[in-house]
Amino acid sequence: MSGAILIVLHQENSTPGRVGHALAQRGFRLDIRRPRFGDALPSDLSQHAGAIIFGGPMSVNDGDDFLQREIDWIAVPLRERKPFLGICLGAQMLARHLGSPVYPHADGHAEIGYYPIRPTELGRAVCDPWPEQVYQWHREGFDLPAGAELLAEGDTFPVQAFRTGAAYALQFHPDVTHATICRWTARSHDRTLMPGAKQRATHFADRAVHDPAGRAWLAAFLNHWLGQKAE
Repeated sequence: MSGAILIVLHQENSTPGRVGHALAQRGFRLDIRRPRFGDALPSDLSQHAGAIIFGGPMSVNDGDDFLQREIDWIAVPLRERKPFLGICLGAQMLARHLGSPVYPHADGHAEIGYYPIRPTELGRAVCDPWPEQVYQWHREGFDLPAGAELLAEGDTFPVQAFRTGAAYALQFHPDVTHATICRWTARSHDRTLMPGAKQRATHFADRAVHDPAGRAWLAAFLNHWLGQKAE
């Protein structure tokens, strides 16, 4: 499989980070679109090997037109059985598209920083080993959509990864780089003060411990994701 990967971003200066680097190293061209700022999404994926919707500071519950357009557009990769990946906000969009509610934690807790994750048996079959902790930046979660398969779970937000056909959702952020964490913890420092969130210094201390395993896992996961064949 080769060609272009459709990349959907939500901020003017957002990048696909480590995921983008890994795809480029595998020979894929990145077709970056920002629907929030007027970019159109393709009516089909005949010119793309797959699609990824990344995260953003907004919520799927905000009601903005571009959010609903993206949620509705997910029908395209699902219909064509093309590899699709939703990361954080993108994962919540896939859950919403499949009929699951997206909602804040009952006690107002957030996951901001590194947190433990537990792969299911199916998750380990997709790629193994998983990192013991992964980087998070969210305060909403979702239920496992009907018919979807749970790949990994957590404590504060139980559904951390799932798949349905060739579509995958990751609540966590395998895309972050050191620069990403520097930027997010500086510009959105208030998020690190939310209940359950980790303080800024802890993000970097934990990254030194958990990032090598996260990097290895991402390589294995992308190889699996890209290697899928349409049924």
